[in-house]
Amino acid sequence: MGEPPAETPKSQNPSEERLDSWKEIAAYLDRDVTTVQRWEKRESMPVHRHLHDKKGSVYALSGELDGWLQSRKPSLGEEQEEPLAEAPANERAAQHGPGGTRRGFWAALTAVSLLAVVAVSYSVVRMHSKGASRPKIQSLAVLPLKNLSGDASQEYLAEGITEALIGRLAGIHDLRVVSRTSVVRFKDPQVSAAEIAKVLGVDAIVEGSVIREGSRIRVTAQLIRGATDEHFWSETYDREFRDVLSVESELAESIAKKVEVTVTGEEHERLKARHAVAPEVYESYLKGMYALNRAEDRASLEQAMNDFEDATRRDATFAPAYVGLASGYNLLGTIFIGSPPSEMRPKVISAAQKALELDPRLAQAHLILAAVRQEQWQWTEAEAEYRRALELNPNDANAYAGLAFWLLCQGRTEEALGSARRGRELDPVAVPGGTIGDILLLSHRSEEAIREYRSSLAVQEDAGMLWGLGFALIEQNQPSEAIPILEKARSISNRSPGVTGVLIRAYAHAGQRREALRLLAELKERSKVGYVPAGAFVNAYLGLGEYEEAFHWLERAREEQSNILQFVKVHPVFDPIRGDARFVELVRRVGLG
Repeated sequence: MGEPPAETPKSQNPSEERLDSWKEIAAYLDRDVTTVQRWEKRESMPVHRHLHDKKGSVYALSGELDGWLQSRKPSLGEEQEEPLAEAPANERAAQHGPGGTRRGFWAALTAVSLLAVVAVSYSVVRMHSKGASRPKIQSLAVLPLKNLSGDASQEYLAEGITEALIGRLAGIHDLRVVSRTSVVRFKDPQVSAAEIAKVLGVDAIVEGSVIREGSRIRVTAQLIRGATDEHFWSETYDREFRDVLSVESELAESIAKKVEVTVTGEEHERLKARHAVAPEVYESYLKGMYALNRAEDRASLEQAMNDFEDATRRDATFAPAYVGLASGYNLLGTIFIGSPPSEMRPKVISAAQKALELDPRLAQAHLILAAVRQEQWQWTEAEAEYRRALELNPNDANAYAGLAFWLLCQGRTEEALGSARRGRELDPVAVPGGTIGDILLLSHRSEEAIREYRSSLAVQEDAGMLWGLGFALIEQNQPSEAIPILEKARSISNRSPGVTGVLIRAYAHAGQRREALRLLAELKERSKVGYVPAGAFVNAYLGLGEYEEAFHWLERAREEQSNILQFVKVHPVFDPIRGDARFVELVRRVGLG
């Protein structure tokens, strides 16, 4: 159709009817939507578009359609009702080839977007004609939006909008929303939406795409019923990139309305919340999230941090960027990366609190604060933050997992397993069997833990799960079997001090004391030039049976509030010294005595 008109064409005939959707156009022509869409594409049937409205739409004028029908060579009776075919190669080349203009680009975008509209309209007509019932949608998954910009470097944009949409919808209590970690494997699905819905256990699927050209962005989304593969809603948003947060908000509101889910007043406020943000700020934030989601070591984490810091420098009021910073600092302080907690935790707290000052409804910021408060043995505050995170995002599997570990620290092991299993129901990727395995291990159920670890490792190899499996095998008096597993975990984690401490324990229990002492000497050398968590030495000396040295390092661990001391009440590693008065006092000082 070429470049859209700057103004809406007006009928010169007062009796002329305006048809405001593909469905109305198809009904006027007494054909299905698929057929009339093909006519518009191949035979220049007069259809107009609003490419600059808030939502993309089409309309036609009855007089123009009548004139077109009269001039059209094929008779309507001869037209076959066949599905819309892909444009021939020469048409696509004309749209996208060298020398293609902005007009050709947007024409191509329109063709892509309208495929969804056609499918939706036809499904609705078919459903009504059969009088089919509409079962209530109680769960859905947002599949990764496709990047149709023709530029692979724009992947971060499609992924970021996907994650933002999931986050907004996940705040609705009456709707179960699968998280990003579980849907990311369906980025380029080779199976139908119905099959994906079955795998994820959801009633509906959201599919869509993102296209960007310069300062313009187009987001298209459609809803598909999992049981029937019925496309029953679609919408297209054409905006300036600076309005992308408004697009995310409106899209989430539209989906919530279409699935007819109950939304409370507070949830509705969160859905429609939007923040004006400069394009360069949001781009830096999205690039940071893209890097953070793929971070495997300090270097990749630091790249993400640089992007978040760039966003906060450009706009000190953009709260999500501070959540990104808090997440990055929190990961840097884990035992696998090994930055000193005394350096990282204040930065985590500062960034998370800043985010909540700007927007107290950010569930992820509450969750991050909960984890840090727990590490600092501020048990009441930590529980309150976990509960608040779940109020704001009842679909947050990680919040259920975090609360599970809080319950475990209190010795409430069955409640802990229940919370972790609820998280795994919501998102089996974010809360894998390894998490359940950790809780079982720390509950002195190492045989069950081994089964969970092995089951999860059969799907995906992970240093944390290998570490847990090795520890569980030691507890089952199988240290020789644990050694190669822990060696692999150590290799994957770039010789993590935490894994090394447990590996020393395995060698000691296997009777290979010389090898254990060699690794211990390596840890000591590393501590002279950089930070090594006290917990690594605690594990090593307890494994070697050198309890006086272990108590020395336990005191160091108390001073630095080592992560391992969260679990003093339940961790089997401490069983040999539980009767010692010094350990009883330590448990009391941690706040669990």
